Amino acid sequence: MNFKLLIVDDEKNIREGLGTALELDGYEIALAADGDAGWKRFQRGDVDLVITDLRMPGISGEELLKRISSETPGVPVIVLTGHGTVETAVEAMRNGAYDFLTKPVNLDRLSLLVKRALSNRELALQNRRLMEDLERKKEFDNIVGTSAAMRKVFDTVRRVAPTKASVLITGESGVGKELIADALHELSPRKGKPLVKVHCAALASTLLESELFGHEKGAFTGAAGRRRGRFELAHEGTLFLDEIGEIDQNVQIKILRVLQDKKFERVGGEDTLEVDVRIIAATNRELKAEIEKGNFREDLFYRLNVVNIHVPPLRERKDDIPLLAASFLKEFARENGKKIEGLEARARAALYAYDWPGNIRELRNCLESAVVMSKGAVVALDDLPPSVRPTGEQGWMRIPVGTTLAEAEKVVIRETLSANKGNKSRAAEVLDIGRKTLHRKLAEYGEADAAEGAGAEAEGAEQEVAEQAGAR
Repeated sequence: MNFKLLIVDDEKNIREGLGTALELDGYEIALAADGDAGWKRFQRGDVDLVITDLRMPGISGEELLKRISSETPGVPVIVLTGHGTVETAVEAMRNGAYDFLTKPVNLDRLSLLVKRALSNRELALQNRRLMEDLERKKEFDNIVGTSAAMRKVFDTVRRVAPTKASVLITGESGVGKELIADALHELSPRKGKPLVKVHCAALASTLLESELFGHEKGAFTGAAGRRRGRFELAHEGTLFLDEIGEIDQNVQIKILRVLQDKKFERVGGEDTLEVDVRIIAATNRELKAEIEKGNFREDLFYRLNVVNIHVPPLRERKDDIPLLAASFLKEFARENGKKIEGLEARARAALYAYDWPGNIRELRNCLESAVVMSKGAVVALDDLPPSVRPTGEQGWMRIPVGTTLAEAEKVVIRETLSANKGNKSRAAEVLDIGRKTLHRKLAEYGEADAAEGAGAEAEGAEQEVAEQAGAR
């Protein structure tokens, strides 16, 4: 983010001197010669931080501070004061000022204060944007994602949900297939009717048959009375068959008949029952490979796979990690009575670097553990489970003792950009700087053109992967 600073001081030399110094730090600068001009300039709405003198003709610095704090409380204000008015500056902080400096101004101290204040503001803005994104996704109650791959999934869900078509949801364990089934039902005309779920892998084939179709009294040992099956319970609603690839051939045949004729018999029964049920199935197996092995019926596959929705693994949609992390941190902070404001940069980088074989389920468990282990308001790298933290040389860089600060910064930026495969947006987020600042730094190193090409190629490849994942 390219920050704009407003400097308000009636002394021209101080005003322009501070502006020149802070421009060298990469900020855009606006100047105002008194409080009235400063307030008019601030009202244009593009100022991220204000530096103001306290004693000025017209609107004083105290009055300017009060107006800014009242109308835009998130904008930090740093006040400047002479040695004789320190008590007034302290009072200004009580009224909402971020901090104060005495004149003559220590430029290094001012630069540090500005950077710290803007960093806090950016973190607050990021958290607010994440919370707004979470609020906007109410259409998909429990599904978090804004990546290109997930937008394709959401678009497919919206188009398919109002129809009667059977849907096969595919994807690795932990990607959230059941949540997609929930959304399909909630956005369908069957919303007011039952959504009945069966986890096929959890039941033996004999029990699964009875669970799905019900049984008559005496149909088998222990059948003390008639029992309605899940198909009956889901009449006029939706039946979700999770891990459909785990069922045996005998049960497959009966499910196929229901799909074709909407008819079945209870186990041990003779009466034929008719049902109106929409079937949504899910699997983490490659069913075409199971067909070739003789484990899954091809005709059932095509009946189930009228519409396929493939949910991509988390490693292919890492752009969703900040939103997912914000959602989980909020949830677990509330559950554990903690105040968690976000992730430190190294912890955020570790989440990006990890490939998440357990997908969203693993990320959720990771952040629950991190919240429990956190000692402060920000989750640190050491709060993450050891399996997620970088090991050995992975994710680390060596900077020899004696390296200048400028050279160390260059190493950190280059290595972070490399670790993120040239993706400048992600690298800037990990570094906790604005994208424009990253471009400016690369230009200073004489690497802007190369980095731009590599970044565009990497981001284009990432977009293509995401779109292919969403289209499968």
